[in-house]
Amino acid sequence: MRPKRLYLKGYKGFDAERAYNAIKSSLTKSHLNSDWETYNKYGYYPCDIVKVESVSRTLESCYDDYCAAQFAKKLNKMDDYDFFKKRSQNYKNLFDPESKLMRPKDSHGQWKAPFDKLILSHASTAGGDYTEGNAWQYTWSVQEDVDGLINLMGGDSNFCAKLDTLFTLDSKTEGHGFVKDVTGLIGQYAHGNEPSQHVAYLYALAGERWRTDELINQICKTEYQDKVDGLCGNDDCGQMSAWYVFSTMGFYPVNPCGGEYVLGAPQIPKSTIHLANGKTFTIETENFGEKNIYVKSVELNGVKYNKTSINHMDILAGGTLKFFMSDSKD
Repeated sequence: MRPKRLYLKGYKGFDAERAYNAIKSSLTKSHLNSDWETYNKYGYYPCDIVKVESVSRTLESCYDDYCAAQFAKKLNKMDDYDFFKKRSQNYKNLFDPESKLMRPKDSHGQWKAPFDKLILSHASTAGGDYTEGNAWQYTWSVQEDVDGLINLMGGDSNFCAKLDTLFTLDSKTEGHGFVKDVTGLIGQYAHGNEPSQHVAYLYALAGERWRTDELINQICKTEYQDKVDGLCGNDDCGQMSAWYVFSTMGFYPVNPCGGEYVLGAPQIPKSTIHLANGKTFTIETENFGEKNIYVKSVELNGVKYNKTSINHMDILAGGTLKFFMSDSKD
């Protein structure tokens, strides 16, 4: 994903055609970690053919296809764009309308049964259809099409109600293999593992930004401690630290390849990004305080800003993003 993301953000320090061709080859020619013949035939990885991680591999393939589509469009390869964009919608094939969760399906189009929504999977020790997670944790792995997932759930209110359940379920780990990667639990939200770390921001995209504000504050306070073992999970490639830095400033890239950062709630009074072009982008707060965890309004360069996210190019232009804080969600 990194070459696509860099290119879309304006970085030209590599051979884009060569990088794109390597990406296209990886996403169309079967190799050690893929079976595109099976995937293209069914529109998902069937759980009776792909014995482990069938759901998570399908969802992650959808995101990869979305990213490849954006890269192809930028290079004016519109046939490739259409192919990858269409295939990125395959996540819908594993959405179970009854449970409203991403559920394994076999090669006959039948849902896997029995379906334990909480059982954790781990390929090398316990098998299963998810990667170091369960159905509750992986259902939200549609960063590339949050609106599409909201529609599958039945609209904003149903989507937020489902999120509420995620965060209020019993914080327990169920599984027979290695489950220690699933940590930092708030309900079944697992902040200690990457698949969950964009989820708190989804409320903001579904019209309940105040809930995102609450959760960001809670996670920063409870899952990060100033001590040797202060992280609630494994800082794989610095992801847990990156989440903290972004969230502390006040925004987060829910869809890293989309060029947008969803607005949250700053956890410090002021921060400044020193950009490579010599400009600075400053994030300030008004009425910052321990109890003032809710964002009442936002301004960008002194002008009221009503969007739920800020574009990467707006940040590169430099300026000031100002959050006005309150102790009330109303």
